[in-house]
Amino acid sequence: MSTQQQSGLVGMSRGTYLRLLAVFLAPALIIYSTFSIYPLISTIINSLYLRLPDGSFLFNGLGNFATLLFDETWSGPFWNALRNNFYFFVIHMVVQNPIGLVLAALLSLPRLKLRATYRTLIFMPTMLSVVVIGFSWQLILSPLWGIAKMFLQFIGLGFLFGPWLGEESTALLTISLISVWQFVGIPMILIYTALLAIPEELIDAATVDGLNQFQAFVWVKLPLIWPTIGLVSVLTFVNNFNAFDLIYAMKGALAGPNFSADIMGTLFYRTFFGNQLQLGDPSMGSTIATMMFVVILIGVMLYLFLIQRRMQRYSF
Repeated sequence: MSTQQQSGLVGMSRGTYLRLLAVFLAPALIIYSTFSIYPLISTIINSLYLRLPDGSFLFNGLGNFATLLFDETWSGPFWNALRNNFYFFVIHMVVQNPIGLVLAALLSLPRLKLRATYRTLIFMPTMLSVVVIGFSWQLILSPLWGIAKMFLQFIGLGFLFGPWLGEESTALLTISLISVWQFVGIPMILIYTALLAIPEELIDAATVDGLNQFQAFVWVKLPLIWPTIGLVSVLTFVNNFNAFDLIYAMKGALAGPNFSADIMGTLFYRTFFGNQLQLGDPSMGSTIATMMFVVILIGVMLYLFLIQRRMQRYSF
């Protein structure tokens, strides 16, 4: 076979490969662009326009962002929602992820029986509807007919019960802990999978050196799963700053009492779609959504450039 024939065959093969690649990637690319990229770009563009009383739009540049950050009408609700969102995220970081780590460590014990049953029971709330979770916990914590009050009274701790969902100081904390209970299975499964990937030879060598199960986990397993823990932390950050459904299901769009449970998602919903006597404002709603995107982008970039790179160097 001549050189020209070989080059033609190679070119034909590459062209066929590229066409097949385009055919298989096209459906996913179209769906992703339609439901992710286009709405994102449209939201950013819409945030640059000001809605006039007659319903038309006027280009306003960054004026909407200045209004959101510094105007007395908008800045108070925005900073309150952003502060609550960070509080919501911190609760998940310091409660959910450590519990998920401990559960994953327990599930990875070689002598643990009924491991699959425990794993299924812990992960099951994650698969339930958020509306069902919210409504169920409202019934459980109700001061009138909830079983939480009766249970605490039964064990002699009735004095600890209070209208946790109805007080400004405890509403967001209560919803955060309910969210932790529902989604603790996600970090548990991710960390558990990383623990299973650790070679048994390393654990056997640590055991021969005199380490017990706890010491082997702290000094051998934990350093090897730090990248997975970092990934779990990023997912927690992104998911909590996109949170909306549980708070809306339990406290409505106003996220009461007195907006004490209000986060960026509920503020965006009220602003964009309107609520009760408040008319919807697509421009300011898009501005809030863009700010949510900016906060998430900054958080992910800080993780990638300040933490992930160091963990990669350490893991190798």
